[in-house]
Amino acid sequence: MKLTGKIIWITGASSGIGKALAIELSKLDTKLILSSRNASTLNEVKNECENSHNIAVLPIDLEKYDNFDKTVETAIAFFGKVDILVNNGGISQRSLAIDTNIDVDKRIMEINYTGTVALSKAILPHFIANNSGHFVITTSVVGKVATPLRSTYSASKHALHGFFDSLRAEVFKNNIDVTLVLPGYVQTDVSMNALTGNGTKQNSMDTATKNGILADVFAKRMIKAIIKRKKEVVIGGFKETGSVYLKRFFPSVLAKVVRKVNVT
Repeated sequence: MKLTGKIIWITGASSGIGKALAIELSKLDTKLILSSRNASTLNEVKNECENSHNIAVLPIDLEKYDNFDKTVETAIAFFGKVDILVNNGGISQRSLAIDTNIDVDKRIMEINYTGTVALSKAILPHFIANNSGHFVITTSVVGKVATPLRSTYSASKHALHGFFDSLRAEVFKNNIDVTLVLPGYVQTDVSMNALTGNGTKQNSMDTATKNGILADVFAKRMIKAIIKRKKEVVIGGFKETGSVYLKRFFPSVLAKVVRKVNVT
C-alpha cells in the first residue's frame, strides 16, 4: 500500500508522536485532518507541515464523545472521505495504584479507551460503506508489559488491544485493516502531561522518556508499519522490545525484572 493521496485523520496531533507523524506524512502527498483539544496549537502544527493547503484542523475532546457521529461527518466533509484513522490521542499516568483517586482512574479510561472506541465506532460505518479503511492505534509497550506507576494507563492500553484485536476479526471481510503500534520510550511531553494520583499533571520529564528515541524517528518507523499494514509493531529501544518477548516466553523472569525497573 502507498499513502499517496490518502486522507488520514490523526488524533492527539498537537504534540509528540501525533505532531511528528503529521509533519512526516505531510511530505508524502497525503491529505491530513489534525485533531486535539487545542485549535490554535493544531494550526501551529499545520503551519510546520508541508503542503498545508491539504491539511484541515478539527478540534475534538476524547472525553466528550457523545456526539462523535457529527464529528465524523465534519471530518469526511473536508476531503470527501477518510481512508485512515490514527487513534493517537491519550494521556499517561505517574502514580501508585493505592495513591490514585478513582476519579483519575476513570478519566484515564474515558480518554484512552472509551473516547478512542467511540470515535472508531462512529467512523466504522463509513469504512464499511467504502469497503476499505484502516485503523491505526497508538497503544504502548505497557499495553503488553505493565510496570509500576502506570496501573490504569496500562489497563487502558490493554483494553485497546482487546477491542481492536476483536474488531480486526470482525471487519476483515470489509477490507478494513487494524494496526496496533506499541511505542517504547519516545522523546515527547507524555511524562510532563501525565496525571498524578490527585489528577494534577506531573510537570516533569522522566529520565527514561528524555533518553528515548526521537519523535521524528519514531514517526518514520510508524509510517512504514502503516504502509505495510502490520497488525502489530513495537517501536522502541532494546529493553522495551525485549520485554515484550520476555512477557511471552519467560513471564516469571519478566515479573522479577519489572519489580526492579526504574520507570521514572
